[in-house]
Amino acid sequence: MTNHTPDPEAEVLVDLHDLPGGARSALEAVLMVLDQPASATDLAAGLNLTVAVVEELLAELQREYSGYTVKAPDMDDASDAGFSASPRGFELRNIAGGWRIYSRTEFADIVGRFVLEGQTARLTQAALETLAVIAYRQPVSRARVSAIRGVNVDSVVRTLVQRGLIEDSGTDPESGAILYRTTSYFLERMGIGSVAELPQLSPHLPGLEGIAEFYDADRM
Repeated sequence: MTNHTPDPEAEVLVDLHDLPGGARSALEAVLMVLDQPASATDLAAGLNLTVAVVEELLAELQREYSGYTVKAPDMDDASDAGFSASPRGFELRNIAGGWRIYSRTEFADIVGRFVLEGQTARLTQAALETLAVIAYRQPVSRARVSAIRGVNVDSVVRTLVQRGLIEDSGTDPESGAILYRTTSYFLERMGIGSVAELPQLSPHLPGLEGIAEFYDADRM
């Protein structure tokens, strides 16, 4: 009798045609969560599509967001979806070899006013907890913050960036993930001169002896 052991490296690929909107909508879903431009090659690899198909779909989405209603003949195989007649408030840009969704430049004043006015609103509990993790663990990636909090923090991190409380601190040399740190505005709002003046947590959290070793081991 032969025992078959599943290959841990094997991937279970999702058939994009079984998803609502197919490959086109799957690509759009990925574009919506990018925090930095991604190349057509990277997008194709992530979606298990050919680069040619991804490039056609990108061109199609770019035209739809701009309000064009006529498809180019060579896009017919990429998607059967039509185009809306009205431009969206966002657009798909190809900048420095990478694709990402941005708010349309015509709405810069409106978006800027909304973001600035939003800074006067109180932070949610989730935002405060995420900010605390970044403040004490900086520079730290979103994935690491998510692991510590046990929830996805992508939208919260975007809010904190918009509020000017955290900023990009480069990338992790091993994973390439964006690292975040607190800003001078954060220090100003906290009324301190540096993060070294943040309150020490260990005296208030009994039972956490050796937590530093836990984090160090997790990085290995």
